[in-house]
Amino acid sequence: MQIEVWSDVICPWCYIGKRKLEMALAHFPHWENVQVIWRSFELDADAPREPAGTLNEMLAGKYGVTIQEAESMNARVTEAAKEVGLDYHLERARPGNTFDAHRLLHYAALRQLDDVASERLMQGYFSESLPVGDIHALARLAPEFGISEQEALSVLESNDYADAVRADEARATEFGITGVPCFVINESIVIAGAQPVEVFADTLRQAWQESSS
Repeated sequence: MQIEVWSDVICPWCYIGKRKLEMALAHFPHWENVQVIWRSFELDADAPREPAGTLNEMLAGKYGVTIQEAESMNARVTEAAKEVGLDYHLERARPGNTFDAHRLLHYAALRQLDDVASERLMQGYFSESLPVGDIHALARLAPEFGISEQEALSVLESNDYADAVRADEARATEFGITGVPCFVINESIVIAGAQPVEVFADTLRQAWQESSS
């Protein structure tokens, strides 16, 4: 059974959704027969590499709300993250362009390291103020998921895997995906958003029954 996950490194609900999927898979009797494939999706493809301000300032500008309202939005998502064991520090988050991060994830996927790489990059961004658009910061983190810093930097300084990122985004368009996280099971069953663990569990059972019939 195949699960394709469209996600962005700076999407707070994507990390929460990732954890909920993992929680459901932990109790799924056929988990060893499940392949999870991470797909690229950029929330803001035009974002600058360097953050133009804090996350709260960015959200306020994007959604036309006050800084206080943006802080409240982040407080709610931080609480949702805490419910699945994630420690968000969004007040220190350093948003930026994620295209290079996605290219690095595609390189990691060649070694079946995309899951651990996604985990580490999201943890870095949401909990450790990782400047996600900085290729040198990304490269320094790479040894923690099995890729040498120099190897990662070589990829990031090139244009390698740009086509792979664009192909994922084109595939998302084919599926009608306009927001993330989005989980597509066996190219037919869709879970949109960071749904409750029970929804993931029920959908996994349904997909397994359909694929086995």
